[in-house]
Amino acid sequence: MVKMIMHGCNGHMGQVITELVAKDKEIEIVAGIDLVDNKDNGYPVFSSIAGCDVDADVIVDFAAAAAVDNLLEYCKEKKLPVVLCTTGLTKEQLEKVSETSTETAILKSANMSLGINTLLKILKDAAKVFGPAGYDIEVVEQHHRLKKDAPSGTALALADSVNEALGNEYSYVYDRSGRSEQRPDKEIGISAVRGGTIVGVHDVIFAGTDEVISFNHTAYSKSVFAKGAIEAAKFLAGKPAGMYDMADVIG
Repeated sequence: MVKMIMHGCNGHMGQVITELVAKDKEIEIVAGIDLVDNKDNGYPVFSSIAGCDVDADVIVDFAAAAAVDNLLEYCKEKKLPVVLCTTGLTKEQLEKVSETSTETAILKSANMSLGINTLLKILKDAAKVFGPAGYDIEVVEQHHRLKKDAPSGTALALADSVNEALGNEYSYVYDRSGRSEQRPDKEIGISAVRGGTIVGVHDVIFAGTDEVISFNHTAYSKSVFAKGAIEAAKFLAGKPAGMYDMADVIG
């Protein structure tokens, strides 16, 4: 049984993960970290990671960027693997993540969904077929109206996966307004839609002469990210120091 600490346990994702882990026979949450202890989680909750004295095999982090520095210090000191899901880290924090990975195992990914990470692998093979054949490539992503950044990190990861398979010869374009010219050959268009309560929809389109091939991933709830984080925690427990990502989890 993998013993896990939930960092940010009373946030939305922390609660989704708590519910899913309660039904999983391979992993259990032995402690949580959150500034506010207003939930009946069934495990002790500490207001700071520094105050946690419960032994564990791995930490899953869905907290805030401001809490990541102390989390990394704790993991470095305890040699405790961490699945780092918090986004919006500064350049300095990303450097600290890299530094800490020399002392303990860290798994970081642009998207925790098992489906998205499988799609990233599939796209590499597709790109090697359709790119040289002259197919145009477009990425369209849709998210809820409250999402602030555009394009999404996942859309960029999908584009990067395709571009990497094609020798990074393609440039990205995010806005074609004001342009009056034919579409260049080696260009990946990335478009963002914002509206309503859309959790996340990503389409990668390979458009050729008289044929279009589309790859779609639709998230209907945030539980898909929670499930991925749990699988990542199971994978990371006991792993040697180093940087890992979801590609390692799905094999």
